[in-house]
Amino acid sequence: MDAGEFKELTVFMAIVNARGFRGAAISLGMTPSSVSRTLSRMEQRLGMRLLNRTTRSVSPTEAGELLYSRLAPVLLNLDGVMEQTILIQESPTGTVRLNLPRLAAEHVFAPRLAQFTAAYPGVRLNLVIDDDLTDVIAAGFDAGIRIGALVAQDMVTINLTGPYRVAVVGSPAYFAGRPRPDTPRDLHDHACLVYRWATSGKLHRWRFDGQNGPLYVDVDGPLVVNDTGIIRQAAIAGVGLAYLPETSIAEHLSAGRLVRVLEDWCEPFPGFFLYHPSRKQTPPGLRALITFLTGPQSLTPVSVG
Repeated sequence: MDAGEFKELTVFMAIVNARGFRGAAISLGMTPSSVSRTLSRMEQRLGMRLLNRTTRSVSPTEAGELLYSRLAPVLLNLDGVMEQTILIQESPTGTVRLNLPRLAAEHVFAPRLAQFTAAYPGVRLNLVIDDDLTDVIAAGFDAGIRIGALVAQDMVTINLTGPYRVAVVGSPAYFAGRPRPDTPRDLHDHACLVYRWATSGKLHRWRFDGQNGPLYVDVDGPLVVNDTGIIRQAAIAGVGLAYLPETSIAEHLSAGRLVRVLEDWCEPFPGFFLYHPSRKQTPPGLRALITFLTGPQSLTPVSVG
């Protein structure tokens, strides 16, 4: 059945239901003359009269009654299918596999988790905490959350937060009897806590912003680990200096457990983005997550002041 034939059936059913051309035209958003022409075209194609017309009434012929009786349950079932489809879109289901770093999980996602699960009870979130630069699509994830500068250019990206800043910090105990670094190059004289990327095995270079552009420093120290939480705890314990997003250590700075240095060398950088491959049909669960994170209830940008 082509689109024209389906339109003819729709017009026929509307005329019978409305008991007239004018009522059918109003319900279909057509003109009465267009409704009449469509029905005439259908009757000519079938080679039979479907409706008896008088100046005051319209009633189905025997063939018209038979057609109506068989079409009614079909169209009713079709309406039900469409309603179910709309409900699926409004109340999506399925599992969303999301790869995200610890900082995003703790400060971006976890505070909104209860709201999301209440709004979309049919969506199951499978979160994998990963501070490494994993190829999330190759690993079978639906999407990932990363700092903007670390997202591949061929991805669809959705900004979730404002910019972030990193901080170089140490405990008061660490600085007791030690001079504080005045420039990033002074870090060579300090014990630093080093992050290692698990996939590549490379050590994370500390990036700073100088008058002549970015400055990268290869640091060394008593601890190399691929977990930022351990680095934070080691810094608090006085093991060495840490290079961490300021959001993850804000409460420790306020409480005096950590002291910040080299602040003038740390400029804001792009915040967190959700990213996923370009697809014509985004899975319903992922679409719900994106709608939630970017809607009126979206996440509050992180202050860098």
